[in-house]
Amino acid sequence: MSATMQHVVDVTDADFEQVVVEGSKERPVVVDLWADWCGPCKTLGPILEKVAAERGGAILVAKVDVDSQGVGQALLQAVRSQGIPTVVAFRDGEPVSMFIGAYPESEVNAFVDSILPTQAEMEAHEAEETLEAGDLDAAEAGFRDALAKDPDSREAALGLADVLVRRGAIDEARPLVAKHLPDAEAERLHATIEVKEWADEPLAGTLASAKRLAAAGRWREALDGMVGALQDQRDEARQAMLTVFAVLGEDDLVGEYRKRLTAALF
Repeated sequence: MSATMQHVVDVTDADFEQVVVEGSKERPVVVDLWADWCGPCKTLGPILEKVAAERGGAILVAKVDVDSQGVGQALLQAVRSQGIPTVVAFRDGEPVSMFIGAYPESEVNAFVDSILPTQAEMEAHEAEETLEAGDLDAAEAGFRDALAKDPDSREAALGLADVLVRRGAIDEARPLVAKHLPDAEAERLHATIEVKEWADEPLAGTLASAKRLAAAGRWREALDGMVGALQDQRDEARQAMLTVFAVLGEDDLVGEYRKRLTAALF
């Protein structure tokens, strides 16, 4: 990757994934699809560079020459554009907005403003970093402040719900999570709430015991018990295992016990 200025870079097939997709998880990346023969591209390019510089690093402009880089043609096809300049904005690893043609500076500014994180999103991001550092009190305060600024903020709502679940404040967390289903993180938190409630499982038997083990975080023992319960309580045990999988996410246990679940069912 060769930098043309601090906030504008030339991107190739080799580094598109790193610069654009992964980079957009840190700040918005605006992909400028252009070619040397394209007159409007030469008009738009300096405007994008100026707007990026004025934002002081809040965005990155990634320039892709569609004549020399296959990823440029692939992106044009993906967004169903037949012309250049085409500009595609990425956030959190995904394309979120685009325009085609040489927009004037005022409209480019409006486009960039529309993809920048809001104040609430920035505060929620800071609170998430605080949570990862282990400071639940400061994280909760940050998420609550962000949610007060934007009651519809997914990041603030789910971040606060995460803190509340960790504290055991399930009743307050539940509506925050429900509002954002079927978002993947909301699904994880929803499953986590369900598992925590298994601690009070009143029934006797193998599956009930396995659920209580899951509520205590004894995952392997819990999953072993659920596998054992499949013979007598097929549907209930299967659903319990899927709920645990949702909580564990990419944990190695998930792959191991998915195979055991499949073998037991089929």
